[in-house]
Amino acid sequence: MERDSTKSWRWTAFWAAVVVTGLGTGLATAALMNLLYAVQHTLWPGSGLDLLDAAARADWKHHLLVLLGAGLVAAGGQALLGHLPNGNGIDVVTAISLYSGRVPAWRTLGSAVLSVVVVGMGAALGREGAPKQAGAVLANAAADRAGLSDDDRRLLVACGAGAGLAAAYGVPLGGALFALEVLRGRLALRFVLPALVTTSTATGMAWCFLPDAPTYAIPAYAGSLSIAAWAVVAGAIAGLVSTLFVRAVAWTSHHRPQGWRRGAAPVVALSVLGATSIAFPQLLGNGRDIAALAFSGQVPLLLLVVLLLLRPAATLLCLSSGVPGGLLTPSLALGALLGGVLGYPCSLLWPDMPSGLFAVLGAAAVLAATTQGPLSTVVLIIELTGQARSFILPLLIVVAVATLVARRFESRSIYDARLSDAEAKERHRRRELGT
Repeated sequence: MERDSTKSWRWTAFWAAVVVTGLGTGLATAALMNLLYAVQHTLWPGSGLDLLDAAARADWKHHLLVLLGAGLVAAGGQALLGHLPNGNGIDVVTAISLYSGRVPAWRTLGSAVLSVVVVGMGAALGREGAPKQAGAVLANAAADRAGLSDDDRRLLVACGAGAGLAAAYGVPLGGALFALEVLRGRLALRFVLPALVTTSTATGMAWCFLPDAPTYAIPAYAGSLSIAAWAVVAGAIAGLVSTLFVRAVAWTSHHRPQGWRRGAAPVVALSVLGATSIAFPQLLGNGRDIAALAFSGQVPLLLLVVLLLLRPAATLLCLSSGVPGGLLTPSLALGALLGGVLGYPCSLLWPDMPSGLFAVLGAAAVLAATTQGPLSTVVLIIELTGQARSFILPLLIVVAVATLVARRFESRSIYDARLSDAEAKERHRRRELGT
């Protein structure tokens, strides 16, 4: 009887922690996203939810001053965070894989706030990093309060981080799969329900304060066997490009400036970005705006080619300087540009093939290959665009081929790439053992 009572209490404590994590993450995500919008609207007047139009209208002095300011904020913020306990911080993936989900609360939350501020100012990184961090911190605190085991804590922290992504983009199912497939590294059946409850609770709470609409509004594209054939070739190329991007992320993450250069690097990097953005405002922010234009076929070929080179370079420049931010949306933007370039000849030869669809498929391919999460990527694309049934066959093909090719040459994802070699090997070992 006592054993049954203890088991019942643990079951109740776990599910209470799941619900509390979802509610708290939804509220935290809404607060972080509104902070980002406030910073963006204040420093880029008239931007609303989009940065590109406002940046295109701004003069060169505005670009230089805002991005110089972003560099100073990033440098100052990192210096302040470095004086907190666990000043070097722990990446969410590292925490889940190697430390049973334990993250330093104040350092991680401070990094999340700093991230949305500098991304709102124009840093070329993703906004989803901040809500993922906030969700991880809240899940870790709930696990402490509930007295959960290390295994349950790892699961809850992964669910909390996935809930942050889900709430930020309104993708509850994709966020749940991302939490398990990418962050936790296991798609075990017993993990599914906690992930779904956490992400759906967080998304529902965030919708009380954030817009409830697909992130990308795309036309009703129709797939075909010829597009499916294109997906095979494009998927292979996307897998190779993703391998190069992951390795570049690894190199920049492991060769960040040290000493006094650590404080100067964000100022220099974001100033360079500001100067470059005068001619190419599409480089600013997380890449959502340029991906949206590519998805609707509104980007000329020459600009696609130029941004295909400059956009990932801008992201890597920010990352190498120590500026905090996410990599999911930048990866998606890279894929949209690559798909647009690869599909352009087909659109010329066969006008009935929409160029925007190639961008959508390219985005899915690169996102799947860089995150090593094919299932979560397919669902994310469906939720982010609000559709995909009509082109589900080429979508599945391009994701599968890109992921297979990327895994042939590089076993790490963009998240594993930021770990040390020893940490990456340990994470891979634990995933193989199913722990």
